[in-house]
Amino acid sequence: MLLPQVKEREYRFRLALRIGLPIFALTLALISDTLITSYGSVSPTFYFEAVLLLTFSIYFILFLIYKGFDVKITDEVSKTFSKEYFYEYVKKRIKRDKEYTLILLSIDNLQDIERVYGIKNSDKLLYKVSKWITFYLEDKEIYNYPISHIKNGYFVVGLSGKKSQYKTVLDLICLRAMDLKIDDIEVKVSGAITDTSYSNELDYLVQNLFELQEENKNLKSKTESQDINPTELESFVVDAIKNRTFVVYSQDVFEKENSVIKECFVKLKTPDGKIIHQKTYMKAINKLGLILDFDLMVVERNIKSSKDKSQEIFAMSISPTSLRNPLFLEKIKELINSTNVKNKMIFLFSETEYYSNIDRFNSILKSLRELGVIIGIDRLGSIHTSFLYLRDLDIDIVRFDSYYTRDIGSIKSSTIIDGFNVMAHSRGVKTWIKMLEKESDMLKAKEMKIDYLQGKYLANVKNKYESNGE
Repeated sequence: MLLPQVKEREYRFRLALRIGLPIFALTLALISDTLITSYGSVSPTFYFEAVLLLTFSIYFILFLIYKGFDVKITDEVSKTFSKEYFYEYVKKRIKRDKEYTLILLSIDNLQDIERVYGIKNSDKLLYKVSKWITFYLEDKEIYNYPISHIKNGYFVVGLSGKKSQYKTVLDLICLRAMDLKIDDIEVKVSGAITDTSYSNELDYLVQNLFELQEENKNLKSKTESQDINPTELESFVVDAIKNRTFVVYSQDVFEKENSVIKECFVKLKTPDGKIIHQKTYMKAINKLGLILDFDLMVVERNIKSSKDKSQEIFAMSISPTSLRNPLFLEKIKELINSTNVKNKMIFLFSETEYYSNIDRFNSILKSLRELGVIIGIDRLGSIHTSFLYLRDLDIDIVRFDSYYTRDIGSIKSSTIIDGFNVMAHSRGVKTWIKMLEKESDMLKAKEMKIDYLQGKYLANVKNKYESNGE
Protein backbone atom coordinates (compact mmCIF):
# COMPACT_ATOMS: atom_id res chain seq x y z
CA MET A 1 0.00 0.00 0.00
CA LEU A 2 1.29 3.47 -0.91
CA LEU A 3 2.20 5.90 1.87
CA PRO A 4 -0.58 8.39 0.88
CA GLN A 5 -3.13 5.58 1.24
CA VAL A 6 -1.74 4.60 4.66
CA LYS A 7 -1.81 8.20 5.86
CA GLU A 8 -5.34 8.71 4.55
CA ARG A 9 -6.59 5.65 6.47
CA GLU A 10 -4.88 6.90 9.61
CA TYR A 11 -6.49 10.31 9.16
CA ARG A 12 -9.95 8.82 8.64
CA PHE A 13 -9.60 6.59 11.70
CA ARG A 14 -8.50 9.50 13.93
CA LEU A 15 -11.37 11.64 12.59
CA ALA A 16 -13.85 8.83 13.26
CA LEU A 17 -12.56 8.55 16.83
CA ARG A 18 -12.88 12.29 17.42
CA ILE A 19 -16.47 12.31 16.10
CA GLY A 20 -17.41 9.04 17.77
CA LEU A 21 -16.06 9.63 21.28
CA PRO A 22 -18.88 11.97 22.41
CA ILE A 23 -21.49 9.57 21.04
CA PHE A 24 -19.82 6.56 22.67
CA ALA A 25 -19.52 8.50 25.94
CA LEU A 26 -23.21 9.47 25.93
CA THR A 27 -24.25 5.92 25.02
CA LEU A 28 -22.12 4.41 27.81
CA ALA A 29 -23.41 7.02 30.28
CA LEU A 30 -26.99 6.14 29.37
CA ILE A 31 -26.36 2.42 29.72
CA SER A 32 -24.48 2.88 33.03
CA ASP A 33 -27.22 5.10 34.47
CA THR A 34 -29.89 2.60 33.49
CA LEU A 35 -27.96 -0.28 35.06
CA ILE A 36 -27.36 1.66 38.32
CA THR A 37 -30.89 3.02 38.77
CA SER A 38 -32.85 0.06 37.44
CA TYR A 39 -30.50 -2.88 37.90
CA GLY A 40 -33.09 -5.22 39.40
CA SER A 41 -35.75 -4.56 36.77
CA VAL A 42 -33.57 -4.48 33.65
CA SER A 43 -34.77 -6.89 30.99
CA PRO A 44 -32.23 -9.35 29.52
CA THR A 45 -33.01 -7.89 26.10
CA PHE A 46 -31.58 -4.55 27.30
CA TYR A 47 -28.05 -5.92 27.16
CA PHE A 48 -28.62 -7.17 23.60
CA GLU A 49 -30.06 -3.78 22.58
CA ALA A 50 -27.15 -1.94 24.22
CA VAL A 51 -24.61 -3.98 22.27
CA LEU A 52 -26.55 -3.37 19.05
CA LEU A 53 -26.68 0.38 19.79
CA LEU A 54 -22.93 0.56 20.27
CA THR A 55 -22.24 -1.58 17.19
CA PHE A 56 -24.50 0.46 14.91
CA SER A 57 -23.13 3.73 16.31
CA ILE A 58 -19.61 2.68 15.37
CA TYR A 59 -20.73 1.45 11.94
CA PHE A 60 -22.76 4.58 11.22
CA ILE A 61 -19.91 6.95 12.15
CA LEU A 62 -17.34 5.04 10.09
CA PHE A 63 -19.76 4.80 7.16
CA LEU A 64 -20.32 8.56 7.15
CA ILE A 65 -16.61 9.31 7.37
CA TYR A 66 -15.57 6.97 4.55
CA LYS A 67 -18.56 7.80 2.36
CA GLY A 68 -17.83 11.50 2.80
CA PHE A 69 -14.31 10.95 1.46
CA ASP A 70 -15.49 8.80 -1.44
CA VAL A 71 -17.98 11.33 -2.78
CA LYS A 72 -16.24 14.56 -3.70
CA ILE A 73 -18.49 17.07 -5.42
CA THR A 74 -16.31 20.17 -5.71
CA ASP A 75 -12.78 20.82 -6.89
CA GLU A 76 -10.68 22.25 -4.05
CA VAL A 77 -8.92 24.85 -6.21
CA SER A 78 -11.59 26.23 -8.55
CA LYS A 79 -14.67 25.42 -6.41
CA THR A 80 -16.37 24.00 -9.52
CA PHE A 81 -17.60 20.40 -9.81
CA SER A 82 -14.95 17.73 -9.47
CA LYS A 83 -14.23 15.87 -12.70
CA GLU A 84 -15.74 12.63 -11.38
CA TYR A 85 -18.97 14.22 -10.18
CA PHE A 86 -19.27 16.31 -13.36
CA TYR A 87 -19.05 13.16 -15.49
CA GLU A 88 -21.65 11.40 -13.37
CA TYR A 89 -24.00 14.40 -13.45
CA VAL A 90 -23.68 15.14 -17.18
CA LYS A 91 -24.14 11.51 -18.20
CA LYS A 92 -27.52 11.57 -16.48
CA ARG A 93 -28.40 14.89 -18.16
CA ILE A 94 -27.46 13.57 -21.62
CA LYS A 95 -29.57 10.48 -21.06
CA ARG A 96 -32.51 12.64 -19.97
CA ASP A 97 -32.27 15.65 -22.32
CA LYS A 98 -30.93 13.88 -25.46
CA GLU A 99 -29.79 17.21 -26.94
CA TYR A 100 -26.90 18.49 -24.87
CA THR A 101 -23.97 20.85 -25.46
CA LEU A 102 -20.49 21.02 -23.94
CA ILE A 103 -18.35 24.17 -24.04
CA LEU A 104 -14.62 24.05 -23.36
CA LEU A 105 -12.92 27.20 -22.07
CA SER A 106 -9.18 27.14 -21.48
CA ILE A 107 -6.57 29.45 -19.97
CA ASP A 108 -3.96 29.13 -22.70
CA ASN A 109 -1.15 30.87 -20.83
CA LEU A 110 -1.58 29.12 -17.46
CA GLN A 111 1.91 27.59 -17.58
CA ASP A 112 3.45 31.01 -18.17
CA ILE A 113 1.42 32.41 -15.26
CA GLU A 114 2.64 29.62 -12.98
CA ARG A 115 6.23 30.24 -13.99
CA VAL A 116 6.08 34.01 -13.50
CA TYR A 117 3.62 34.41 -10.61
CA GLY A 118 3.89 31.05 -8.83
CA ILE A 119 1.51 28.12 -8.31
CA LYS A 120 -0.44 29.77 -5.48
CA ASN A 121 -1.35 32.72 -7.68
CA SER A 122 -2.28 30.41 -10.55
CA ASP A 123 -4.60 28.49 -8.20
CA LYS A 124 -6.28 31.75 -7.17
CA LEU A 125 -6.58 32.61 -10.85
CA LEU A 126 -8.40 29.35 -11.60
CA TYR A 127 -11.00 30.19 -8.96
CA LYS A 128 -11.44 33.75 -10.23
CA VAL A 129 -11.71 32.65 -13.86
CA SER A 130 -14.40 30.12 -12.91
CA LYS A 131 -16.28 32.96 -11.18
CA TRP A 132 -15.80 35.18 -14.23
CA ILE A 133 -17.28 32.47 -16.49
CA THR A 134 -20.22 32.10 -14.09
CA PHE A 135 -20.91 35.84 -13.97
CA TYR A 136 -20.78 36.10 -17.76
CA LEU A 137 -23.22 33.20 -18.33
CA GLU A 138 -25.60 34.51 -15.69
CA ASP A 139 -25.47 37.89 -17.42
CA LYS A 140 -26.77 36.01 -20.48
CA GLU A 141 -29.55 34.53 -18.29
CA ILE A 142 -28.01 31.07 -18.26
CA TYR A 143 -28.44 29.49 -14.81
CA ASN A 144 -28.12 26.13 -13.00
CA TYR A 145 -25.59 24.51 -15.31
CA PRO A 146 -22.70 22.15 -14.40
CA ILE A 147 -19.18 23.50 -14.71
CA SER A 148 -16.01 21.55 -13.96
CA HIS A 149 -12.28 22.15 -13.83
CA ILE A 150 -11.24 19.15 -15.95
CA LYS A 151 -7.46 19.61 -15.82
CA ASN A 152 -4.75 22.29 -15.95
CA GLY A 153 -6.43 25.45 -17.28
CA TYR A 154 -9.44 23.72 -18.84
CA PHE A 155 -13.07 24.24 -17.78
CA VAL A 156 -16.03 22.41 -19.29
CA VAL A 157 -19.59 23.76 -19.11
CA GLY A 158 -22.65 21.60 -19.76
CA LEU A 159 -25.78 23.17 -21.27
CA SER A 160 -29.08 21.66 -22.30
CA GLY A 161 -29.87 22.06 -26.01
CA LYS A 162 -28.05 22.15 -29.36
CA LYS A 163 -24.71 23.87 -29.86
CA SER A 164 -26.30 26.28 -32.37
CA GLN A 165 -28.05 27.89 -29.37
CA TYR A 166 -24.73 28.64 -27.65
CA LYS A 167 -22.25 29.22 -30.49
CA THR A 168 -22.72 32.98 -30.26
CA VAL A 169 -22.29 32.85 -26.48
CA LEU A 170 -18.92 31.11 -26.90
CA ASP A 171 -17.78 33.61 -29.54
CA LEU A 172 -18.74 36.54 -27.33
CA ILE A 173 -17.10 35.15 -24.20
CA CYS A 174 -13.84 34.58 -26.14
CA LEU A 175 -14.10 38.09 -27.58
CA ARG A 176 -14.62 39.65 -24.16
CA ALA A 177 -11.69 37.61 -22.79
CA MET A 178 -9.26 39.21 -25.26
CA ASP A 179 -8.60 42.03 -22.79
CA LEU A 180 -9.15 39.98 -19.64
CA LYS A 181 -6.97 40.87 -16.64
CA ILE A 182 -7.32 39.37 -13.19
CA ASP A 183 -5.21 40.90 -10.40
CA ASP A 184 -3.15 42.61 -13.12
CA ILE A 185 -2.39 39.23 -14.71
CA GLU A 186 -3.17 38.93 -18.42
CA VAL A 187 -5.32 35.89 -19.08
CA LYS A 188 -5.64 34.38 -22.55
CA VAL A 189 -8.87 32.43 -22.98
CA SER A 190 -10.01 30.33 -25.94
CA GLY A 191 -12.76 27.80 -26.40
CA ALA A 192 -14.49 25.07 -28.37
CA ILE A 193 -18.02 23.69 -28.55
CA THR A 194 -19.63 20.34 -29.39
CA ASP A 195 -22.92 18.59 -28.76
CA THR A 196 -24.62 15.19 -28.80
CA SER A 197 -25.02 15.29 -32.58
CA TYR A 198 -21.36 14.18 -32.56
CA SER A 199 -21.83 11.40 -29.98
CA ASN A 200 -23.97 10.47 -26.98
CA GLU A 201 -20.89 9.23 -25.13
CA LEU A 202 -19.46 11.85 -22.76
CA ASP A 203 -15.87 10.60 -23.11
CA TYR A 204 -16.02 11.11 -26.87
CA LEU A 205 -17.58 14.54 -26.49
CA VAL A 206 -14.82 15.74 -24.14
CA GLN A 207 -12.15 14.27 -26.39
CA ASN A 208 -13.71 16.03 -29.37
CA LEU A 209 -13.60 19.34 -27.48
CA PHE A 210 -9.84 19.06 -27.00
CA GLU A 211 -9.34 18.14 -30.65
CA LEU A 212 -11.42 21.10 -31.81
CA GLN A 213 -9.51 23.35 -29.42
CA GLU A 214 -6.19 22.20 -30.84
CA GLU A 215 -7.42 22.77 -34.38
CA ASN A 216 -8.56 26.26 -33.49
CA LYS A 217 -5.22 27.09 -31.88
CA ASN A 218 -3.20 25.92 -34.85
CA LEU A 219 -5.64 27.36 -37.42
CA LYS A 220 -5.73 24.03 -39.17
CA SER A 221 -7.67 23.64 -42.38
CA LYS A 222 -10.92 21.74 -42.04
CA THR A 223 -11.28 20.83 -45.70
CA GLU A 224 -10.72 17.14 -44.97
CA SER A 225 -12.60 16.92 -41.68
CA GLN A 226 -15.20 14.17 -41.56
CA ASP A 227 -18.14 13.99 -39.21
CA ILE A 228 -18.14 10.30 -38.27
CA ASN A 229 -19.60 8.91 -35.07
CA PRO A 230 -16.53 8.02 -32.94
CA THR A 231 -17.86 4.56 -32.07
CA GLU A 232 -18.32 3.78 -35.76
CA LEU A 233 -14.94 5.33 -36.57
CA GLU A 234 -13.14 3.02 -34.15
CA SER A 235 -14.95 0.04 -35.63
CA PHE A 236 -13.99 1.13 -39.18
CA VAL A 237 -10.34 1.59 -38.17
CA VAL A 238 -10.07 -1.83 -36.53
CA ASP A 239 -11.73 -3.44 -39.56
CA ALA A 240 -9.47 -1.62 -42.05
CA ILE A 241 -6.26 -2.58 -40.26
CA LYS A 242 -7.40 -6.16 -39.70
CA ASN A 243 -8.45 -6.69 -43.32
CA ARG A 244 -5.78 -4.42 -44.88
CA THR A 245 -8.38 -2.30 -46.66
CA PHE A 246 -6.77 1.01 -47.50
CA VAL A 247 -5.73 3.22 -50.39
CA VAL A 248 -2.27 4.74 -50.86
CA TYR A 249 -1.82 7.95 -52.82
CA SER A 250 1.54 9.34 -53.79
CA GLN A 251 3.09 12.63 -54.85
CA ASP A 252 6.35 12.97 -56.76
CA VAL A 253 9.35 14.65 -55.16
CA PHE A 254 11.98 16.05 -57.53
CA GLU A 255 15.74 16.36 -57.42
CA LYS A 256 16.55 18.95 -60.07
CA GLU A 257 14.40 17.84 -63.01
CA ASN A 258 14.00 14.18 -62.05
CA SER A 259 11.32 12.53 -59.93
CA VAL A 260 13.29 10.51 -57.37
CA ILE A 261 10.91 10.03 -54.42
CA LYS A 262 7.22 9.25 -54.05
CA GLU A 263 5.68 10.38 -50.77
CA CYS A 264 2.86 8.07 -49.70
CA PHE A 265 -0.43 9.17 -48.14
CA VAL A 266 -2.70 6.50 -46.65
CA LYS A 267 -6.50 6.62 -46.51
CA LEU A 268 -8.49 3.83 -44.90
CA LYS A 269 -11.61 2.30 -46.43
CA THR A 270 -14.88 1.49 -44.68
CA PRO A 271 -16.66 -1.82 -45.35
CA ASP A 272 -18.96 -0.03 -47.83
CA GLY A 273 -15.97 1.42 -49.72
CA LYS A 274 -15.97 4.98 -48.40
CA ILE A 275 -12.65 6.75 -47.74
CA ILE A 276 -11.52 7.90 -44.28
CA HIS A 277 -8.91 10.65 -44.34
CA GLN A 278 -5.78 10.56 -42.20
CA LYS A 279 -6.81 13.60 -40.18
CA THR A 280 -9.91 11.69 -39.09
CA TYR A 281 -8.59 8.17 -38.49
CA MET A 282 -5.29 8.98 -36.71
CA LYS A 283 -7.03 10.07 -33.51
CA ALA A 284 -8.81 6.69 -33.34
CA ILE A 285 -5.61 4.75 -34.12
CA ASN A 286 -3.74 6.51 -31.31
CA LYS A 287 -6.58 6.02 -28.84
CA LEU A 288 -6.91 2.31 -29.65
CA GLY A 289 -3.15 1.76 -29.40
CA LEU A 290 -2.93 0.53 -33.00
CA ILE A 291 -0.17 2.85 -34.23
CA LEU A 292 2.42 0.04 -34.43
CA ASP A 293 0.05 -2.22 -36.39
CA PHE A 294 -0.82 0.67 -38.70
CA ASP A 295 2.81 1.61 -39.38
CA LEU A 296 3.79 -2.00 -40.05
CA MET A 297 0.81 -2.42 -42.39
CA VAL A 298 1.88 0.60 -44.46
CA VAL A 299 5.56 -0.37 -44.51
CA GLU A 300 4.78 -3.94 -45.57
CA ARG A 301 2.64 -2.72 -48.46
CA ASN A 302 5.18 -0.12 -49.57
CA ILE A 303 8.02 -2.66 -49.45
CA LYS A 304 6.01 -4.91 -51.72
CA SER A 305 5.33 -2.03 -54.10
CA SER A 306 8.96 -0.89 -53.95
CA LYS A 307 10.10 -4.38 -54.87
CA ASP A 308 7.82 -4.33 -57.90
CA LYS A 309 9.05 -0.85 -59.00
CA SER A 310 12.81 -1.13 -58.59
CA GLN A 311 13.79 2.49 -59.34
CA GLU A 312 11.36 4.28 -57.02
CA ILE A 313 12.02 5.43 -53.44
CA PHE A 314 8.96 5.47 -51.18
CA ALA A 315 8.70 8.01 -48.35
CA MET A 316 6.23 7.50 -45.51
CA SER A 317 5.55 9.05 -42.13
CA ILE A 318 6.29 6.69 -39.24
CA SER A 319 5.49 7.29 -35.59
CA PRO A 320 8.65 7.73 -33.47
CA THR A 321 7.15 5.37 -30.89
CA SER A 322 7.03 2.68 -33.58
CA LEU A 323 10.62 3.39 -34.58
CA ARG A 324 11.70 2.83 -30.97
CA ASN A 325 9.66 -0.36 -30.60
CA PRO A 326 11.87 -3.51 -30.78
CA LEU A 327 9.06 -5.41 -32.55
CA PHE A 328 9.01 -2.81 -35.33
CA LEU A 329 12.78 -3.04 -35.87
CA GLU A 330 12.67 -6.83 -35.86
CA LYS A 331 9.84 -6.91 -38.40
CA ILE A 332 11.56 -4.35 -40.68
CA LYS A 333 14.78 -6.43 -40.64
CA GLU A 334 12.80 -9.50 -41.61
CA LEU A 335 10.97 -7.72 -44.45
CA ILE A 336 14.04 -5.98 -45.92
CA ASN A 337 16.27 -9.06 -45.67
CA SER A 338 13.67 -11.08 -47.56
CA THR A 339 13.50 -8.50 -50.39
CA ASN A 340 15.84 -6.29 -52.37
CA VAL A 341 14.65 -2.86 -51.26
CA LYS A 342 17.75 -1.31 -49.74
CA ASN A 343 17.89 2.48 -50.08
CA LYS A 344 14.32 2.54 -51.40
CA MET A 345 12.48 3.45 -48.19
CA ILE A 346 12.38 6.81 -46.39
CA PHE A 347 11.00 6.95 -42.85
CA LEU A 348 9.90 10.49 -41.89
CA PHE A 349 9.12 11.26 -38.26
CA SER A 350 8.43 14.18 -35.94
CA GLU A 351 7.37 14.54 -32.31
CA THR A 352 6.70 17.40 -29.93
CA GLU A 353 8.46 15.94 -26.87
CA TYR A 354 12.21 15.33 -26.95
CA TYR A 355 13.16 11.68 -26.35
CA SER A 356 15.74 11.85 -23.57
CA ASN A 357 17.54 8.53 -24.18
CA ILE A 358 19.12 9.90 -27.35
CA ASP A 359 21.89 7.28 -27.48
CA ARG A 360 19.32 4.47 -27.64
CA PHE A 361 17.38 6.35 -30.31
CA ASN A 362 20.55 6.87 -32.35
CA SER A 363 21.40 3.19 -32.03
CA ILE A 364 17.98 2.21 -33.40
CA LEU A 365 18.25 4.63 -36.31
CA LYS A 366 21.76 3.33 -37.04
CA SER A 367 20.37 -0.21 -37.28
CA LEU A 368 17.69 0.97 -39.71
CA ARG A 369 20.20 2.90 -41.82
CA GLU A 370 22.41 -0.21 -42.00
CA LEU A 371 19.40 -2.00 -43.45
CA GLY A 372 19.21 0.65 -46.17
CA VAL A 373 16.39 2.74 -44.67
CA ILE A 374 16.77 6.51 -45.24
CA ILE A 375 15.87 8.49 -42.10
CA GLY A 376 14.27 11.94 -42.28
CA ILE A 377 13.07 14.51 -39.76
CA ASP A 378 9.84 16.25 -40.67
CA ARG A 379 8.50 19.72 -39.76
CA LEU A 380 11.87 21.41 -39.26
CA GLY A 381 11.25 24.89 -37.90
CA SER A 382 7.80 24.20 -36.46
CA ILE A 383 8.62 22.19 -33.34
CA HIS A 384 11.72 22.62 -31.20
CA THR A 385 12.55 18.90 -31.16
CA SER A 386 13.26 19.02 -34.92
CA PHE A 387 16.27 21.27 -34.24
CA LEU A 388 17.44 19.13 -31.32
CA TYR A 389 17.15 15.93 -33.37
CA LEU A 390 19.02 17.54 -36.27
CA ARG A 391 21.78 18.28 -33.79
CA ASP A 392 21.77 14.96 -31.90
CA LEU A 393 20.67 12.25 -34.34
CA ASP A 394 22.44 10.71 -37.32
CA ILE A 395 19.92 11.26 -40.11
CA ASP A 396 19.84 11.69 -43.89
CA ILE A 397 17.12 14.25 -44.69
CA VAL A 398 15.20 17.12 -43.10
CA ARG A 399 11.94 18.50 -44.46
CA PHE A 400 10.98 22.10 -43.75
CA ASP A 401 7.61 22.80 -42.18
CA SER A 402 5.04 24.11 -44.65
CA TYR A 403 4.42 27.15 -42.43
CA TYR A 404 7.54 28.72 -43.94
CA THR A 405 7.35 27.29 -47.44
CA ARG A 406 3.88 28.65 -48.15
CA ASP A 407 5.38 32.13 -48.13
CA ILE A 408 8.81 31.37 -49.54
CA GLY A 409 8.66 34.45 -51.78
CA SER A 410 8.81 36.88 -48.84
CA ILE A 411 12.20 38.06 -47.59
CA LYS A 412 11.36 37.04 -44.02
CA SER A 413 10.49 33.42 -44.85
CA SER A 414 13.18 32.98 -47.51
CA THR A 415 15.87 34.14 -45.08
CA ILE A 416 14.71 31.62 -42.46
CA ILE A 417 14.53 28.78 -45.01
CA ASP A 418 17.98 29.66 -46.32
CA GLY A 419 19.28 29.46 -42.74
CA PHE A 420 17.68 26.03 -42.27
CA ASN A 421 19.23 24.89 -45.53
CA VAL A 422 22.76 26.01 -44.58
CA MET A 423 22.41 24.49 -41.12
CA ALA A 424 21.35 21.08 -42.52
CA HIS A 425 23.98 21.00 -45.25
CA SER A 426 26.69 21.78 -42.68
CA ARG A 427 25.65 18.55 -40.93
CA GLY A 428 25.81 16.59 -44.18
CA VAL A 429 22.02 16.30 -44.30
CA LYS A 430 19.95 16.80 -47.45
CA THR A 431 17.00 19.20 -47.47
CA TRP A 432 13.45 18.83 -48.69
CA ILE A 433 10.78 21.45 -49.25
CA LYS A 434 7.08 20.86 -49.96
CA MET A 435 3.98 22.94 -50.75
CA LEU A 436 5.50 24.64 -53.81
CA GLU A 437 2.35 25.98 -55.43
CA LYS A 438 3.67 28.22 -58.22
CA GLU A 439 6.64 28.64 -60.53
CA SER A 440 8.16 31.54 -58.57
CA ASP A 441 8.24 29.37 -55.43
CA MET A 442 9.99 26.57 -57.31
CA LEU A 443 12.58 28.94 -58.80
CA LYS A 444 13.26 30.42 -55.35
CA ALA A 445 13.79 26.94 -53.87
CA LYS A 446 16.18 26.04 -56.68
CA GLU A 447 18.06 29.28 -56.15
CA MET A 448 18.57 28.29 -52.48
CA LYS A 449 19.94 24.90 -53.62
CA ILE A 450 17.41 22.87 -51.67
CA ASP A 451 17.91 19.21 -52.62
CA TYR A 452 14.35 17.91 -52.97
CA LEU A 453 11.35 19.87 -54.27
CA GLN A 454 7.69 18.91 -53.87
CA GLY A 455 4.37 20.57 -54.56
CA LYS A 456 1.30 20.75 -56.76
CA TYR A 457 3.09 22.94 -59.25
CA LEU A 458 5.58 20.14 -59.94
CA ALA A 459 3.31 17.13 -59.88
CA ASN A 460 -0.31 16.37 -59.17
CA VAL A 461 -1.31 13.89 -56.47
CA LYS A 462 -2.35 10.64 -58.09
CA ASN A 463 -3.87 7.35 -57.03
CA LYS A 464 -1.07 4.83 -56.76
CA TYR A 465 -2.51 1.58 -55.49
CA GLU A 466 -5.11 0.00 -53.28
CA SER A 467 -4.64 -2.76 -50.75
CA ASN A 468 -7.48 -5.17 -50.03
CA GLY A 469 -6.10 -7.87 -47.80
CA GLU A 470 -3.15 -8.61 -50.07
